[in-house]
Amino acid sequence: MGAPARAGDHHLRGSLLRKYFLALFAAAVVPLLGSGATEAWFGYQDQRERLDELLGVEARSAGSRIQSFIDGIRDQLGWMVQLPWEAGAEDRQRLDALRLMRQVPAIVSLTLVDGAGKERLSISRVGLNQMGSLVDRSADPAYAGTRMGRVWYGPVTYFRNSEPVMRIAVAGNRAIVGIAIAEINLKLIWDVISSIHVGGTGHAFVLDAEGRLIAHPDISLVLRGGDAAAARPLRMLRDAIRAEGGSAIGRDISGASLIAAMAVVPGVDWTVIVHQPLREAFGPIDTALRRTGALLLLGSAFAGILAFWLARRMTGPIRQLEDGTERIGAGHFEHRIAVSSADELGRLAQRFNAMAGELALSQERQERIARLRRFLAPQVAELVDRTGDDSVLEGRRVEVAVIFCDLRGFTPFSAKAAPEEVIHVLATYFEALGRVITEHGATLTQFTGDGLMVLVNAPVACPEPSLTAMRLAIAMQDAVQPLVVEWRRRDYAIGFGVGATMGPATVGQIGYENRLDYTAIGPVVNLAARLCAAAEDAQILIDAALAGRIQDRIETIPLGSRVLKGFDAGIEIYSLVRRTPVAAG
Repeated sequence: MGAPARAGDHHLRGSLLRKYFLALFAAAVVPLLGSGATEAWFGYQDQRERLDELLGVEARSAGSRIQSFIDGIRDQLGWMVQLPWEAGAEDRQRLDALRLMRQVPAIVSLTLVDGAGKERLSISRVGLNQMGSLVDRSADPAYAGTRMGRVWYGPVTYFRNSEPVMRIAVAGNRAIVGIAIAEINLKLIWDVISSIHVGGTGHAFVLDAEGRLIAHPDISLVLRGGDAAAARPLRMLRDAIRAEGGSAIGRDISGASLIAAMAVVPGVDWTVIVHQPLREAFGPIDTALRRTGALLLLGSAFAGILAFWLARRMTGPIRQLEDGTERIGAGHFEHRIAVSSADELGRLAQRFNAMAGELALSQERQERIARLRRFLAPQVAELVDRTGDDSVLEGRRVEVAVIFCDLRGFTPFSAKAAPEEVIHVLATYFEALGRVITEHGATLTQFTGDGLMVLVNAPVACPEPSLTAMRLAIAMQDAVQPLVVEWRRRDYAIGFGVGATMGPATVGQIGYENRLDYTAIGPVVNLAARLCAAAEDAQILIDAALAGRIQDRIETIPLGSRVLKGFDAGIEIYSLVRRTPVAAG
């Protein structure tokens, strides 16, 4: 470890020394290179040409993307006017229109007009949809515009005096086909404009033919609804660029000086203007003019001394941070960094140590929750995590509803079926049951082959546990019986039965240190298991105690007294009546 560590230390020191020396040397010397008046003038000209080219390219690129956005909508509208209107075509056209609006989120509304100028279909995101209204739209400017040219672009308006919108109309290749008129929300152009960045603070905006603001990185300016006073500086900037023929210097809405270039979006006659603040655009030139040749030697010497001193001072703490990062990455969260300085490095070390402590706590908590989720039912693990107290899992005696369920005829089926089919049947079956158990907030305690055991009212108490348990039992039958119908279509002689009881039981964790299960113990559990074993397909059997609790709430049918295994006396049994029909497929 010694040789690699020394090599890494030497590389670290050397790289830091070069980095700080070159950075400070460049900061002091490079601006001085343009200190002469002639060099400053040529530097200004070069910078101006570069800005002209950069801003022009950005403006043309943005204009092209906006044009592609509009052309894409135009082409999509063209597909809506391929065929003439015929009897019974309304439903097809409505489906096509809805599909188009899903594909093009910018379309706010879509209107189809036949060749006679009658409105046949109107679909809107903000208004009512209409079919076959036959409103006369022949006087609509969009209708007249498409007669002179196949595509018509309307002026920009502002919906509710805030959001800019524009109408586009496209005519079919024959007059009888009619036209499609779409209202487009231009606020989506904001994505194109906001992605343009020139330097650190330069951006772009879009004006329509009348000089109103359509898109701007500050969307609140657009939502003013074409405020003429706010957009006046932008119109003046556009006029100045037109007069200059390339780029021009002007002011933005806030009054800050800037340099800008523009490009025109054909068809809609919009203007895309890309600008950059003058202070940023000509910063290097201004810096160069402030320097003198005498500072070159002094700056070089000072930069070299300062870089060497900083590199030596920072090598040790940075090496400790690097080593600490490697140890934390390897899982040694107990590692701490000892940096006594009170500067940024010292504060960084303190935050690093605090982060390591938080990571250790987080890892301990995650491991604990992972163990709980592995060995306990999901809702039990979430309860322990939420309360931070394992006492809810301790043994106690409570009133619980116990539900057992399993498949009828599964053993003969599993003996004859292929293993893959057996696993598929169980996976589908348990997925259906798991969904309804989670929805009813019950606790799934154990799987027993093709059966399972569920508790209601433990460890999480719930209001009316008896009614909740019966609704869960009905939901379990409703979830599995469609599967039974499908299985029987495949000649699988499989059914599904449920047994439920309610009464006092001992609940809590059982097992050993590395394997714990939450369960219930008592006669009520044994009785529920026996009732499940006695239940036929699609049947829910409950005892008299549970039937009495849900009396007048859920209908039951008394089946009389039966002798069940493990019980000396006969047990009064009731069958729950399910009102939900089973889907036949």
